[in-house]
Amino acid sequence: MRFLRSSRLGGVLVALFAVLALALAGCSNNEGSESSGPASSSAKVEAAKVQEIADLVPGNIKESGQLIVGVNVPYQPNEFKDAGGNIIGYDVDLMNAIGGVLGLKPVFKEADFDKIIPAVQQGTYNVGMSSFTDSKEREKQVDFVTYYSAGIQWAQQKGGSIDPNNACGKRVAVQSTTVEDTDEVPAKSKACTDAGKPAIQKTKFDSQDEAVNALVLGKVDAMSADSPVTAYAIKRSEGALEPAGGVFESAPYGYPVAKGSPLAGALQKAVQHLIDNGQYKQIAENWGVQSGTIPNSVINGAVS
Repeated sequence: MRFLRSSRLGGVLVALFAVLALALAGCSNNEGSESSGPASSSAKVEAAKVQEIADLVPGNIKESGQLIVGVNVPYQPNEFKDAGGNIIGYDVDLMNAIGGVLGLKPVFKEADFDKIIPAVQQGTYNVGMSSFTDSKEREKQVDFVTYYSAGIQWAQQKGGSIDPNNACGKRVAVQSTTVEDTDEVPAKSKACTDAGKPAIQKTKFDSQDEAVNALVLGKVDAMSADSPVTAYAIKRSEGALEPAGGVFESAPYGYPVAKGSPLAGALQKAVQHLIDNGQYKQIAENWGVQSGTIPNSVINGAVS
Protein backbone atom coordinates (compact mmCIF):
# COMPACT_ATOMS: atom_id res chain seq x y z
CA MET A 1 0.00 0.00 0.00
CA ARG A 2 1.74 3.06 -1.21
CA PHE A 3 0.43 5.65 1.19
CA LEU A 4 2.13 3.95 4.13
CA ARG A 5 5.42 3.33 2.36
CA SER A 6 8.64 5.11 3.20
CA SER A 7 9.44 4.97 -0.51
CA ARG A 8 7.15 4.99 -3.49
CA LEU A 9 6.69 1.95 -5.67
CA GLY A 10 3.52 2.95 -7.51
CA GLY A 11 2.22 1.00 -10.51
CA VAL A 12 0.41 1.95 -13.68
CA LEU A 13 -3.30 1.18 -13.95
CA VAL A 14 -4.25 0.77 -17.62
CA ALA A 15 -7.65 1.67 -19.00
CA LEU A 16 -10.26 -0.81 -17.96
CA PHE A 17 -11.85 -0.38 -21.36
CA ALA A 18 -8.73 -1.98 -22.82
CA VAL A 19 -8.67 -4.59 -20.09
CA LEU A 20 -12.26 -5.58 -20.74
CA ALA A 21 -11.45 -5.89 -24.42
CA LEU A 22 -8.60 -8.22 -23.51
CA ALA A 23 -10.96 -10.27 -21.40
CA LEU A 24 -13.37 -10.71 -24.31
CA ALA A 25 -10.53 -11.66 -26.58
CA GLY A 26 -9.10 -14.12 -24.06
CA CYS A 27 -5.71 -12.39 -24.12
CA SER A 28 -3.03 -12.64 -21.46
CA ASN A 29 -2.82 -10.13 -18.66
CA ASN A 30 0.55 -8.57 -19.40
CA GLU A 31 -0.45 -6.09 -22.06
CA GLY A 32 -1.07 -2.38 -21.79
CA SER A 33 1.13 0.64 -21.17
CA GLU A 34 1.02 4.09 -19.71
CA SER A 35 0.56 5.60 -23.16
CA SER A 36 -2.63 3.61 -23.60
CA GLY A 37 -3.74 4.40 -20.05
CA PRO A 38 -7.01 5.84 -18.84
CA ALA A 39 -8.33 9.09 -20.11
CA SER A 40 -8.31 12.06 -17.81
CA SER A 41 -11.48 13.27 -16.18
CA SER A 42 -13.35 15.32 -18.78
CA ALA A 43 -15.00 17.61 -16.24
CA LYS A 44 -12.64 20.37 -15.14
CA VAL A 45 -13.26 22.47 -12.06
CA GLU A 46 -12.28 26.13 -12.29
CA ALA A 47 -11.78 27.68 -8.86
CA ALA A 48 -11.88 31.47 -8.45
CA LYS A 49 -9.29 33.42 -6.50
CA VAL A 50 -10.23 34.25 -2.91
CA GLN A 51 -8.27 37.35 -1.99
CA GLU A 52 -8.27 36.91 1.78
CA ILE A 53 -6.82 33.42 1.38
CA ALA A 54 -4.37 34.48 -1.33
CA ASP A 55 -3.09 37.16 1.04
CA LEU A 56 -1.79 34.40 3.33
CA VAL A 57 0.70 33.15 0.70
CA PRO A 58 4.34 34.01 1.52
CA GLY A 59 5.56 37.07 -0.38
CA ASN A 60 8.21 35.35 -2.50
CA ILE A 61 5.74 32.78 -3.77
CA LYS A 62 3.05 35.39 -4.33
CA GLU A 63 5.43 37.52 -6.38
CA SER A 64 6.45 34.60 -8.56
CA GLY A 65 2.83 33.79 -9.39
CA GLN A 66 3.71 30.09 -9.29
CA LEU A 67 3.41 27.23 -6.83
CA ILE A 68 6.26 24.80 -7.42
CA VAL A 69 4.96 21.29 -6.71
CA GLY A 70 7.17 18.21 -6.38
CA VAL A 71 5.45 15.10 -7.72
CA ASN A 72 6.32 11.50 -8.48
CA VAL A 73 4.39 9.63 -11.19
CA PRO A 74 2.75 7.29 -11.97
CA TYR A 75 0.22 6.50 -9.27
CA GLN A 76 -3.23 6.33 -10.79
CA PRO A 77 -5.68 7.90 -10.34
CA ASN A 78 -3.90 10.44 -8.14
CA GLU A 79 -1.03 11.49 -10.36
CA PHE A 80 0.02 9.98 -13.68
CA LYS A 81 0.60 10.89 -17.31
CA ASP A 82 -1.82 10.80 -20.21
CA ALA A 83 -0.89 9.67 -23.71
CA GLY A 84 0.46 13.14 -24.44
CA GLY A 85 2.82 13.12 -21.47
CA ASN A 86 0.76 15.58 -19.42
CA ILE A 87 0.58 15.00 -15.66
CA ILE A 88 -3.05 14.47 -14.73
CA GLY A 89 -5.12 12.92 -11.95
CA TYR A 90 -7.21 13.60 -8.88
CA ASP A 91 -4.34 15.22 -7.00
CA VAL A 92 -3.52 17.36 -10.03
CA ASP A 93 -7.08 18.63 -10.47
CA LEU A 94 -7.34 19.42 -6.76
CA MET A 95 -3.98 21.23 -6.70
CA ASN A 96 -5.00 23.24 -9.78
CA ALA A 97 -8.17 24.28 -7.95
CA ILE A 98 -6.11 25.21 -4.88
CA GLY A 99 -3.88 27.28 -7.15
CA GLY A 100 -6.96 29.06 -8.44
CA VAL A 101 -8.05 29.99 -4.91
CA LEU A 102 -4.54 31.24 -4.12
CA GLY A 103 -4.13 33.09 -7.40
CA LEU A 104 -1.13 30.91 -8.30
CA LYS A 105 -0.29 28.60 -11.20
CA PRO A 106 0.86 25.17 -9.99
CA VAL A 107 4.00 24.02 -11.80
CA PHE A 108 4.54 20.28 -11.41
CA LYS A 109 8.12 19.06 -11.17
CA GLU A 110 8.84 15.34 -11.34
CA ALA A 111 11.15 13.81 -8.75
CA ASP A 112 11.92 10.54 -7.02
CA PHE A 113 9.41 10.01 -4.24
CA ASP A 114 12.05 9.87 -1.49
CA LYS A 115 13.57 13.15 -2.64
CA ILE A 116 10.44 15.28 -2.51
CA ILE A 117 10.30 15.98 1.23
CA PRO A 118 14.03 16.85 1.42
CA ALA A 119 13.53 19.17 -1.57
CA VAL A 120 10.59 20.83 0.20
CA GLN A 121 12.78 21.30 3.27
CA GLN A 122 15.49 22.88 1.13
CA GLY A 123 13.05 25.19 -0.67
CA THR A 124 13.44 23.59 -4.11
CA TYR A 125 9.70 22.88 -4.08
CA ASN A 126 7.06 24.91 -2.29
CA VAL A 127 4.95 21.82 -1.64
CA GLY A 128 4.93 18.08 -2.27
CA MET A 129 2.02 16.26 -3.90
CA SER A 130 2.39 12.50 -4.21
CA SER A 131 -0.20 10.81 -2.03
CA PHE A 132 1.93 11.30 1.07
CA THR A 133 0.57 9.93 4.30
CA ASP A 134 0.64 12.52 7.07
CA SER A 135 2.52 10.58 9.76
CA LYS A 136 3.93 11.54 13.15
CA GLU A 137 7.40 10.65 11.93
CA ARG A 138 7.15 12.80 8.82
CA GLU A 139 5.75 15.71 10.84
CA LYS A 140 9.17 15.96 12.50
CA GLN A 141 10.54 17.02 9.11
CA VAL A 142 7.74 19.03 7.50
CA ASP A 143 4.23 20.28 8.14
CA PHE A 144 1.29 18.61 6.39
CA VAL A 145 -2.01 19.96 5.12
CA THR A 146 -4.53 17.12 4.99
CA TYR A 147 -6.85 16.69 2.01
CA TYR A 148 -7.94 13.03 1.80
CA SER A 149 -8.32 9.83 3.81
CA ALA A 150 -7.01 6.64 2.21
CA GLY A 151 -6.98 3.04 3.33
CA ILE A 152 -7.06 -0.48 1.95
CA GLN A 153 -9.96 -1.54 -0.27
CA TRP A 154 -10.67 -4.90 -1.86
CA ALA A 155 -12.50 -5.37 -5.17
CA GLN A 156 -14.26 -8.34 -6.70
CA GLN A 157 -16.14 -9.16 -9.88
CA LYS A 158 -19.71 -7.90 -9.89
CA GLY A 159 -21.97 -10.23 -7.95
CA GLY A 160 -19.14 -11.74 -5.93
CA SER A 161 -19.32 -12.53 -2.24
CA ILE A 162 -15.76 -12.03 -1.02
CA ASP A 163 -15.26 -11.05 2.62
CA PRO A 164 -11.75 -9.58 3.15
CA ASN A 165 -11.87 -10.77 6.76
CA ASN A 166 -12.76 -14.33 5.76
CA ALA A 167 -11.08 -14.95 2.43
CA CYS A 168 -9.47 -18.26 3.37
CA GLY A 169 -8.64 -20.30 0.27
CA LYS A 170 -9.46 -17.42 -2.10
CA ARG A 171 -7.11 -16.12 -4.82
CA VAL A 172 -6.19 -12.49 -4.12
CA ALA A 173 -4.17 -10.25 -6.45
CA VAL A 174 -1.73 -7.69 -5.06
CA GLN A 175 0.96 -5.46 -6.49
CA SER A 176 4.40 -6.75 -5.56
CA THR A 177 6.23 -5.02 -2.67
CA THR A 178 3.15 -3.12 -1.50
CA VAL A 179 1.92 -3.35 2.07
CA GLU A 180 -0.96 -5.44 0.76
CA ASP A 181 1.68 -7.89 -0.48
CA THR A 182 4.08 -7.79 2.46
CA ASP A 183 1.76 -7.26 5.44
CA GLU A 184 -2.00 -7.07 4.96
CA VAL A 185 -2.81 -10.20 2.93
CA PRO A 186 -0.16 -12.34 4.69
CA ALA A 187 -1.63 -11.37 8.07
CA LYS A 188 -5.12 -12.34 6.92
CA SER A 189 -3.76 -15.59 5.50
CA LYS A 190 -2.02 -16.42 8.79
CA ALA A 191 -5.28 -15.89 10.64
CA CYS A 192 -6.80 -18.46 8.31
CA THR A 193 -4.13 -21.08 8.86
CA ASP A 194 -4.06 -20.44 12.60
CA ALA A 195 -7.77 -21.30 12.60
CA GLY A 196 -7.13 -24.49 10.65
CA LYS A 197 -8.49 -23.06 7.39
CA PRO A 198 -6.83 -22.87 3.94
CA ALA A 199 -4.35 -20.08 3.37
CA ILE A 200 -5.19 -17.17 1.07
CA GLN A 201 -3.65 -17.78 -2.35
CA LYS A 202 -1.81 -14.49 -2.83
CA THR A 203 -0.97 -13.72 -6.46
CA LYS A 204 1.68 -11.05 -6.97
CA PHE A 205 1.98 -8.77 -10.00
CA ASP A 206 4.68 -6.29 -10.90
CA SER A 207 2.15 -3.56 -11.64
CA GLN A 208 -1.33 -2.69 -10.48
CA ASP A 209 -2.75 -2.89 -14.00
CA GLU A 210 -1.83 -6.57 -14.15
CA ALA A 211 -3.59 -7.21 -10.85
CA VAL A 212 -6.74 -5.48 -12.08
CA ASN A 213 -6.57 -7.34 -15.38
CA ALA A 214 -6.31 -10.67 -13.56
CA LEU A 215 -9.46 -9.88 -11.61
CA VAL A 216 -11.41 -8.84 -14.70
CA LEU A 217 -10.31 -12.04 -16.45
CA GLY A 218 -11.38 -14.15 -13.48
CA LYS A 219 -7.88 -15.43 -12.79
CA VAL A 220 -8.24 -14.31 -9.17
CA ASP A 221 -11.23 -13.90 -6.86
CA ALA A 222 -10.34 -10.45 -5.52
CA MET A 223 -7.67 -7.79 -5.42
CA SER A 224 -6.36 -5.63 -2.58
CA ALA A 225 -4.96 -2.13 -3.13
CA ASP A 226 -5.01 1.44 -1.79
CA SER A 227 -8.60 2.66 -1.58
CA PRO A 228 -8.36 5.38 -4.28
CA VAL A 229 -6.64 2.92 -6.65
CA THR A 230 -9.39 0.37 -6.11
CA ALA A 231 -12.13 2.99 -6.38
CA TYR A 232 -10.73 4.19 -9.70
CA ALA A 233 -10.47 0.63 -11.05
CA ILE A 234 -14.12 0.08 -10.13
CA LYS A 235 -15.17 3.36 -11.75
CA ARG A 236 -13.34 2.54 -14.99
CA SER A 237 -14.72 -1.00 -15.15
CA GLU A 238 -18.23 0.25 -16.01
CA GLY A 239 -19.89 -2.25 -13.73
CA ALA A 240 -17.54 -5.21 -14.17
CA LEU A 241 -16.01 -4.74 -10.71
CA GLU A 242 -17.41 -3.75 -7.33
CA PRO A 243 -16.12 -3.25 -3.78
CA ALA A 244 -15.59 -6.27 -1.55
CA GLY A 245 -16.11 -4.90 1.94
CA GLY A 246 -15.35 -1.41 3.16
CA VAL A 247 -12.20 0.71 3.48
CA PHE A 248 -9.99 -0.13 6.45
CA GLU A 249 -6.70 1.01 8.02
CA SER A 250 -7.36 4.59 6.91
CA ALA A 251 -4.87 7.44 7.32
CA PRO A 252 -4.76 11.02 5.97
CA TYR A 253 -3.02 12.10 2.80
CA GLY A 254 -1.33 15.47 3.17
CA TYR A 255 0.68 18.10 1.30
CA PRO A 256 4.16 18.53 2.87
CA VAL A 257 5.46 22.08 3.22
CA ALA A 258 8.51 23.49 4.98
CA LYS A 259 8.27 23.32 8.76
CA GLY A 260 6.72 26.51 10.12
CA SER A 261 5.97 27.99 6.68
CA PRO A 262 2.89 30.24 6.49
CA LEU A 263 2.14 28.46 3.20
CA ALA A 264 0.59 25.68 5.29
CA GLY A 265 -2.11 28.04 6.55
CA ALA A 266 -2.83 29.30 3.04
CA LEU A 267 -3.11 25.77 1.67
CA GLN A 268 -5.33 24.64 4.54
CA LYS A 269 -7.70 27.58 4.02
CA ALA A 270 -7.78 26.92 0.27
CA VAL A 271 -8.60 23.23 0.72
CA GLN A 272 -11.30 24.05 3.27
CA HIS A 273 -12.79 26.65 0.94
CA LEU A 274 -13.06 24.03 -1.82
CA ILE A 275 -14.61 21.57 0.65
CA ASP A 276 -17.16 24.13 1.76
CA ASN A 277 -18.17 25.28 -1.73
CA GLY A 278 -18.53 21.73 -3.10
CA GLN A 279 -15.78 21.86 -5.71
CA TYR A 280 -13.60 19.47 -3.69
CA LYS A 281 -16.37 16.86 -3.77
CA GLN A 282 -16.92 17.43 -7.48
CA ILE A 283 -13.24 16.80 -8.24
CA ALA A 284 -13.26 13.61 -6.18
CA GLU A 285 -16.42 12.38 -7.90
CA ASN A 286 -14.89 13.09 -11.31
CA TRP A 287 -12.20 10.52 -10.48
CA GLY A 288 -14.41 8.10 -8.57
CA VAL A 289 -12.53 8.57 -5.27
CA GLN A 290 -15.23 10.33 -3.24
CA SER A 291 -15.22 7.63 -0.56
CA GLY A 292 -12.06 9.17 0.90
CA THR A 293 -13.15 12.79 1.04
CA ILE A 294 -12.85 14.60 4.36
CA PRO A 295 -15.05 17.30 5.97
CA ASN A 296 -12.18 19.33 7.38
CA SER A 297 -8.62 20.04 6.30
CA VAL A 298 -6.12 20.44 9.14
CA ILE A 299 -2.43 21.12 9.59
CA ASN A 300 -0.58 18.08 10.95
CA GLY A 301 -3.45 15.64 11.37
CA ALA A 302 -1.42 12.42 11.65
CA VAL A 303 -3.08 9.56 13.50
CA SER A 304 0.11 7.52 13.95
